Amino acid sequence: MSEDKKQRFIVHGGILAIASILVKIIGMLYRIPMLNIIGSKGTGIYGTAFNLYNIMLVLSSFGLPIAISALISTRFVKHRFKSARKVMVCSLVVATVTGGIASVLLFFGADFIENVIYGGGVCGVAIPLRVLAPTVFVVAILGVLRGFFQGQETMIPTAVSQIIEQLVNAVVSIAAGYILVNVFRESENAAAYGAAGSTLGTLAGALAALIFVAFIYFVYRPTFMRMVRKDKSTKIESDGRMYRLIAMTMIPIILSQTFYQISAVIDDIMFSNIMAGRIVSIETDLGNYNSSYGLLVGIPQAIASAMAASLLPSVAASYALEKYSAINEKIDGTLKANMLVAVPSFVGFMIVGQPIIKLLFASYDSALGVAMLRLGAVSVVFYCLSTVTSAGLQGMNMMNKPVKHSLISVLVHVVLVFILLKFTDMGIFALVLGNTTFPIIIFVMNLMELRRYSGYRMDYEKIFLAPCICALIMGAATWLTYKGVYTMVGSNVVALMSALAVAGVTYFGPILIFRKKGLY
Repeated sequence: MSEDKKQRFIVHGGILAIASILVKIIGMLYRIPMLNIIGSKGTGIYGTAFNLYNIMLVLSSFGLPIAISALISTRFVKHRFKSARKVMVCSLVVATVTGGIASVLLFFGADFIENVIYGGGVCGVAIPLRVLAPTVFVVAILGVLRGFFQGQETMIPTAVSQIIEQLVNAVVSIAAGYILVNVFRESENAAAYGAAGSTLGTLAGALAALIFVAFIYFVYRPTFMRMVRKDKSTKIESDGRMYRLIAMTMIPIILSQTFYQISAVIDDIMFSNIMAGRIVSIETDLGNYNSSYGLLVGIPQAIASAMAASLLPSVAASYALEKYSAINEKIDGTLKANMLVAVPSFVGFMIVGQPIIKLLFASYDSALGVAMLRLGAVSVVFYCLSTVTSAGLQGMNMMNKPVKHSLISVLVHVVLVFILLKFTDMGIFALVLGNTTFPIIIFVMNLMELRRYSGYRMDYEKIFLAPCICALIMGAATWLTYKGVYTMVGSNVVALMSALAVAGVTYFGPILIFRKKGLY
């Protein structure tokens, strides 16, 4: 792989990763007042509705940007621009049909989901589900446009649109949540209406992002059409073949992600049904799980998803040219970049998880949140490993492998969580443990397949050694700083900010030394 192409791949992956971090930070910042406005019960309803929304999103459109980026990439690298245009047109048709059907099903099936699937255990969840329904259609069209640009290995339109989407989402979620909570304060479904107001931000953000990316596409379209007109190739796939290619690329990706998303929905269903009658607040525990644990671990996980989105079309292009050494080099580089963030995140959650939760989620049971975070923090590392290795397999046209691995993992997950909920007193911690084991199984099986089909050998020393050593140094310095400052001033905020500043210096300082000596 040439140095220019390597730089382009890393830079654009980094741009999307940075955007994803900003999106997660914005998401965390706006969710703090939002969650406090709608309360723990509203948060539980909000989280449950979002898990169901994510399932419909995955089933209808999640695979589209990834599939399109892979199909576009393999055609651009061979200068088959007419075929690339057909990918775009057919994908828009697919998005319209699948997104439209999913939206209708979610809107009109909301009551059935609340009363039958959840057995009435999460009262009012139908209300935010109806608000989320049209969002599925909007995101489906948005995904096609994002995939088109990602297939050309430019992540900037996706990155900028994600930031716009989250900013609009933040403003509308807080405002609408506040308004609806107050308007329906006397209603027995006040919490559900608050959750619905917050989900309205998701729709507004998606619409804003779609308008932005559509504008970029129409600006770029004349250039693209000139490339299409200059394409002298005579062999172009028929519409029928193109739809089959899209389906064959999209369905395995959808199934793979569906198993991950459905595990969260199954967790909610099992928890709400098995815990019914026990001395536990179902909505409150789920709200704590989705905020104190889920929201925090989601920040470093977003980096893995972003880097994987950049990796897949890049690997697909190398695979089309049969450059296997370049594929392995790209996988190693992506894993290395991910561990640079995942490892210190894991250590940081273990060391200063308690003051972080105390600061961000003051109205929640911080002891419960801290215990969940410490038990499940390691999932950050394995989620990154499993996501990147899955993208590597998908880029090499082995779409069915991650599907198989995800299916096996979700079956193990469901059995494990059911046993822990039914026969132990672990309660919400059963969900945390299940969430932690899920990516471990996928990663191990992915690694075996990569070794078998591309000869990939993970460079453990290159990927893990420097981040682990530097994270341990950081962890010790961070803990001592927090304890020392807190003892002197008695302020959690001052102590935490001081500790985080020291964490940055004591982690990236040693990392730079490793790099300067050529050890990383």
